[in-house]
Amino acid sequence: MSFSRPDVPLVRAVVVAATAALLLTMGVVVGAVWAGRDHDSSAMSVSDIGFAQDMSAHHDQAILMSRTIGAVPGVAPQIRGVADRIVHTQTAESATMRGWLQWFDHPITAAEPMSWMAGGDARHGDTQHGDGLGSHPPMPGMASIDEVGRLSALPPTDAEILFLQLMIRHHRGGMSMAQTAYNDARTGSATKDLALMMIGDQGDEIGLMTMLLKERGADPLPT
Repeated sequence: MSFSRPDVPLVRAVVVAATAALLLTMGVVVGAVWAGRDHDSSAMSVSDIGFAQDMSAHHDQAILMSRTIGAVPGVAPQIRGVADRIVHTQTAESATMRGWLQWFDHPITAAEPMSWMAGGDARHGDTQHGDGLGSHPPMPGMASIDEVGRLSALPPTDAEILFLQLMIRHHRGGMSMAQTAYNDARTGSATKDLALMMIGDQGDEIGLMTMLLKERGADPLPT
């Protein structure tokens, strides 16, 4: 009797989806014990809520770009490894933050992205680039619709370079958001802990991706 080989991308997608569902549940549980408080929407500050909403949306694009490059035939194993790591880490973080928001009855999506950051001007920082999202992206480091679309259309080597360039810029933007949340006096300890973990993880990934980009004879995008 012979058995057909399972579809690896399909298996991976099923595992990721199941993991996301589990982590979302865990996020709700974490929310239930946030600072030892009861089910009270006031337990999260403006910065806690804004960071959870905006960073989850920011993570969504990183996950999308990582899954896109992972589906490009012929992409190097090192690039797939980085992409898989980003999908795993940021899926877990997004599920945690959205679990908090659900538990405390806050919207998953912000009505005014980035308004929690000082002056509400963070979206107009050092990431004026791309098209499809206007001259100012909604959040620091985010790619334009056109840039994301090009990932799936380029030859493998060119797609690898673009992915690394976009993700380095994306991580730098995410780290600036996490640093702002960490330094905000209004931010709760749970958010600070998560933000600090993001800064460490994304800093490590930037170092790795910069090395991989250099090996391919390319430089990071300007910020």
